[in-house]
Order: sequence, then structure tokens, then C-alpha cells
Amino acid sequence: MAHRKRSATDATDAPWPARLAHCAAQARDPRLKAYFEAGCPAPDTPIHEVPLVALDFETTGLDPDRHAIVSIGLVPFTLSRIQCRDARHWVVRPQRPLNQDSVTIHGITHSDIDEAPDLEEILADLLAALAGRVAVVHYRAIERPFLDVALRWRLHEGITFPVIDTMAIEAHLHPKRRPNWLQRLSGERSVSIRLADSRTRYHLPHYAPHHALTDALATAELLQAQIQHHFNAETPLRDLWL
Repeated sequence: MAHRKRSATDATDAPWPARLAHCAAQARDPRLKAYFEAGCPAPDTPIHEVPLVALDFETTGLDPDRHAIVSIGLVPFTLSRIQCRDARHWVVRPQRPLNQDSVTIHGITHSDIDEAPDLEEILADLLAALAGRVAVVHYRAIERPFLDVALRWRLHEGITFPVIDTMAIEAHLHPKRRPNWLQRLSGERSVSIRLADSRTRYHLPHYAPHHALTDALATAELLQAQIQHHFNAETPLRDLWL
């Protein structure tokens, strides 16, 4: 994977509220500035008080320096309620070409993106939907770096934000998920932490994968289940976000 330059938004290791305040002071684009100024909850906020937003991107590949976002799904929620009425889904026109492998996965074709807006055209709505909330993703190596690269490409300034990663939670819960050769001989199987397999462990319903809005909803439900089974409503945000 190509090496990415470090964004100016990554310049501090301060707690997230301070990091976002620092970014707000540095931001030039008014949409980014408004997003950063909205801030985020304090690290000691109980998770049941935290406004959350599940976020999922479909992309043309896995490397943010060589691939691009083609669709965005987001679902606002709290620990007790998923706000489907306020869910959003966009197909956006990538600045990098589609390839057949990615089309096979997410089903978004050239005809779907021909009339789609560029990401910058929906950026104000996207940032407004994220503002003041903590993003919840399944595999943090996608949404945060892809959005950062996309904005640096267009605005010449990037973005950073706290995330709760449901895949990272599953990895923490299953540290020995890959059995050694002796355990495999004894019949032990690997534990998958993919989104669909993780949901199955909590008896959540199966959803067809690789649609940004559906995957965002699936991620929101997965976090609710993880908190119910392994944490509690008073768990402080600092124990969950990255």
C-alpha cells in the first residue's frame, strides 16, 4: 500500500475534544470549520448519552491513495434508538475509475455514477450529519482515511474524527481467534470478525452486504448488541473510541 503523507489534522495526540478544537482553529473551508466547531462529547460521557452515527463507505478499492469513495451511508442512533428517518445515502462520482472487481462487490456501475454528484457537492450535508456525533464504523481503515484523502484532494485540507470501531471491539473480545496448527488439528476453527459473522454471534438478522446504507444500519445494530453483552450503558466513551 502506498505511504500516505501525515495530515495536518493528525498533528496532536490530545484528547478528541481538544483535537477537534485545534482543527477548528486551523480550518479554512467553512464547511470543515463548522464540523470541527461542533466538537464531540467529553471522554468520560457515558455511552448511553452519546449521539452516534454509523458510517459506511463503498469504494473502488482498499487503498485511499489509489482508490475512491463511490457511495456513503449513514444512520444516526443512540444506544437505545436507531433514527432511520434521518438516515442518508449518496452515490458519488469517484475521481478514480471503477474497476470490475469493485463493481462485482458493491454493484455500483458506470451508469450509476454518470449523473452522480462529486463528493464536494454533498459535503455540506455529509458534514452536518456527522457534526457533534461520534462515528461508528466496522474497520476504521476505510472511512476515516478515505474521507481525509478525498478532502485533501479537493480542499487541500483534511479531516480527522473519533470513531468507535465494532471490528476492533470484536478483535478485542476474540484475541485468540486464529487457532494454531495444533488447535486446528483438534478441530478448532477461526473466529471471523467480519460484519456479517460478528452479527451472527449476537443473533442479529442477516442483511445483504456491500450496500453503504445497509452496512451502516448493520454496524449500528452491532454496536448496540456489543454494549448490551459486553459493556453497559455507563461505559465511558474513552473506553470505546479510537
